[in-house]
Amino acid sequence: MRHFGHLADDVRSRLFLKQPAAFDRRSDASVLATALGATLYSPATRPTLVADIRKQAARGVVSMVLCLEDAIADHEVPDAEANLVAQLTELWSAGGADAPLLFVRVRTPGQLTDLTRRLGPAVALLTGYVLPKFTEESGGPFLEALTAAEAQSGQRLFAMPVLESPELAHLESRREQLFGIERLLAKHRERILAVRLGVTDLCSAYGLRRSPDLTAYDVALVAGVIADVVNVLGRADGTGHTVTGPVWEYFPVQERMFKPQLRRTPFVEAEPSPVSGRGYPDGLAVRRRIIEHDLDGLLREIELDRANGLLGKTCIHPSHVPAVHALSVVTHEEYSDALDILDRHRDGGGVSRSAYTNKMNEAKPHRAWAERVLLRAEVFGVAREDVSFAELLGAALCG
Repeated sequence: MRHFGHLADDVRSRLFLKQPAAFDRRSDASVLATALGATLYSPATRPTLVADIRKQAARGVVSMVLCLEDAIADHEVPDAEANLVAQLTELWSAGGADAPLLFVRVRTPGQLTDLTRRLGPAVALLTGYVLPKFTEESGGPFLEALTAAEAQSGQRLFAMPVLESPELAHLESRREQLFGIERLLAKHRERILAVRLGVTDLCSAYGLRRSPDLTAYDVALVAGVIADVVNVLGRADGTGHTVTGPVWEYFPVQERMFKPQLRRTPFVEAEPSPVSGRGYPDGLAVRRRIIEHDLDGLLREIELDRANGLLGKTCIHPSHVPAVHALSVVTHEEYSDALDILDRHRDGGGVSRSAYTNKMNEAKPHRAWAERVLLRAEVFGVAREDVSFAELLGAALCG
């Protein structure tokens, strides 16, 4: 699979200076962690799960979570488990070549090992398991169960812990919890693909819910937790993990309270953009579609995710996926800066004016950023110099 692989070859050639590279569930963990992109959640109760997986993969989704936890009611669990096993067995029997990276969100450690046993050879379709309400106390049994599941199945299985417990929300216990989780994850480092943030549960600890006109970073209590999680678990010194962005809860359609904050200029500049012969919309049409689908708030939150050290995002609606992926593409300017910084670092350091003549590139302090940019460039590609975000999003929406 590859990002933007659902687009025609000529469209990708038009958009990308450096094309997104292919990867699969056997790729290196650092590649997979970066490539997660928009991870789409789906309840495991859906009777058309196989068709849903194939449909979303054909639309550009590369990672999905099949949820047995909060997405379904407690009384639905037995039927959801049976449906999940039957559907993944069907997908495995059909070859499963068109499946994205698949994860199962479980409720308990015992459920993890039981599902691995029941899936049999179909467990090879899984990249791993999502571990909810992860704390220092609950995390150990989950990771031990994952180790047992790997031994039982003979398959490499990754964990994605979700940090969403009241112990993290509450100030008096947060520090102890974070450093305890850090020690636990370090013991199982080779099995930790990414750390996910459960902002909905964090908000619930205070009876809060943000509106579609506000990002997670506008909710001070949540922003503080995000900052502390990245501080402890997202360091660039070799001890950190990929931390993914929080879920955007909203999808169309509801009445807006505030005017959209999405500027017209980038979309006007994208006109006209006939990328393909299949009716690619012009820039203003893309902007109109973003506003109609309440995606302008999502775009702002994705930018703030990146600024705060997060990569990828939990998604609950397919309409969110193109926005996450379009904003994950490395711009020509970022790529130019990253190459310049790493070249200078190899030559012993120093500082220089960027090729775009609008910033300072300092080799030593910017090195970690540059390395992350080049890894993102490998899996999401590098846009051509004259290709805007509006064009990337327009192509992804219409692909």
